[in-house]
Formats: sequence, C-alpha cells, structure tokens
Amino acid sequence: MESFNPQDFTWRGLTMTPAAAEHIRALSSKQAGVLGVRLGIKQTGCAGFGYVLDTVTEPSEDDLLYESDGARLYVPLQAMPFIDGTEVDYVREGLNQIFKFHNPKAQHECGCGESFGV
Repeated sequence: MESFNPQDFTWRGLTMTPAAAEHIRALSSKQAGVLGVRLGIKQTGCAGFGYVLDTVTEPSEDDLLYESDGARLYVPLQAMPFIDGTEVDYVREGLNQIFKFHNPKAQHECGCGESFGV
C-alpha cells in the first residue's frame, strides 16, 4: 500500500477575514523579525485535534504561505488534509477576543470548541 503524500494534492487553501488579517499584522509588527503566524494542528482534546498558533520568524521548508491584506499565514503541509478550506476569523466574545476557525472538514467539535474531529 502506498503512503499518503500531501504534496500529491491540490489544496483549496486557507482564507482570513479582514479582522484576522489585521490581528496577524498587529502581532507581526510588535516583535522584530516576526513574519507572520503559523497555523498547525495537534492531537488533543476530546474531539481529536486542536489548532496551534505560533509566530514565525523563519518559515519551514514544508510551510504553505497564504497572504491577505499584508498578513502572512503559514501552514505546515502535513496539516492541510485536516484544515484545507478553513477560514480564520478573529472575533470578540464577551470580554475576550479570540481566533475562530471555520473548518469545512470538521465533522464535530467538542463542547468548549477547543478541539475538532474529521
């Protein structure tokens, strides 16, 4: 059986709302050398996977780059099968402001919204 190779696929990509792009630009401008934000996933939570955000000072070889309004979003190629087509938003919920992910591949999410399953 052949192994899965994410490089064999054509991806729809990721998009950012204007609010998400603005926040990513603000994060990038606060620290010298920060180019953007990396969105990855990890196995966690009750639903299977969780989103992981980190600032990027040096892109990895397998990162895909998505740009919007000057904001850079880096995505590891290995994460694409799980988050391809996701829209990244930045919203206010009560007193908190958080990133929200509208992932068409998510079959279900846990009650707290911290993890998802595909």
